[in-house]
Amino acid sequence: MYQKSTFKIKKDPIILGLESSCDETAAAVICGRRLLSDEIISSATEQAKYGGVVPEIASRAHTEAVDEVVCRALKKAGVTVKDLDAVAVTYGAGLLGALLVGLSFAKALAYTLNIPLIAVNHIRGHLAAAYLVDVNLKPPFITLLASGGHTAILHTESYTSFSMLGSTCDDAAGEAFDKVARVLSLPYPGGVNVERLAAGGSGSIKFPQALVSGGNLKFSYSGLKTSVINYCHNAEQKGEKINPADVAYAFQRSAVDPLVKKTVECALKAGVKTVTAGGGVIANGYLRSSLSEACAAAGLKLVLPEKRYCTDNAAMIAAEGLIQYNACNFADMNINAQAQIPLK
Repeated sequence: MYQKSTFKIKKDPIILGLESSCDETAAAVICGRRLLSDEIISSATEQAKYGGVVPEIASRAHTEAVDEVVCRALKKAGVTVKDLDAVAVTYGAGLLGALLVGLSFAKALAYTLNIPLIAVNHIRGHLAAAYLVDVNLKPPFITLLASGGHTAILHTESYTSFSMLGSTCDDAAGEAFDKVARVLSLPYPGGVNVERLAAGGSGSIKFPQALVSGGNLKFSYSGLKTSVINYCHNAEQKGEKINPADVAYAFQRSAVDPLVKKTVECALKAGVKTVTAGGGVIANGYLRSSLSEACAAAGLKLVLPEKRYCTDNAAMIAAEGLIQYNACNFADMNINAQAQIPLK
């Protein structure tokens, strides 16, 4: 019978990670901090027909894909379910129906095998992606979190705790990218298409930077987003043509430059030597190159996850699962999915 208090900790556990918070059905297997496999089945192409994620379609796609993606991950890792020492799964935040698919599968598997069930905060998963890059990475370090729902600079003090140094007071960076993409009539997913368009732009337009005045570490993307919308609508009302590439170029710099600048400042002020980053926006090429250059100039080590580990994936969930496993933080079988959970 499943009793989490009876589980014993192994040195290098084999952990299956599951992620189904949005439109990616993903499974990954790790052994200790070594990644053995990472598989994804995406419904993004189907979602693109509707200009964004439709929760009902995403949930149905997860139901159809979850068994297959787990089988793929186990086969590629060269293990069977009997070799697993724990199952880590995203329980929030995300689309409720989508989360329930992955969580239900993980519960059934953990119960059947009588192994620990680890409930992972999706955002903590993004933060843990850095451990996949550098197996010797240890806190403390400064982490830049930039995703569709969160934008923050964190001081990661230990494997299980961090303090928030600064955050957005309205829209998140990823949310702003998606909204600007819609204004420019770009297809879903918005962020990557804004980046592609910006590559052909110039600095002929200036938008306000995504900062709150007063010398603090607050970010504000609502005003930047509104400036882009007003610029495009005013031009349209006057019958003037805009250069979408120049708009994307200016927006991208106004959105990214403050993140890079403040992250480096926080690292220097905190006296740490390492900076990490996580979240879908970290896949942005301009952000990656700007952060790399800024950290190098400041003498800081940058641990930057590969682009595939910035967007939703199960490897990061398994990585965070290992942290919680070592802390004996196992979930009960009555745990439920949550559409929204605090960043803690």
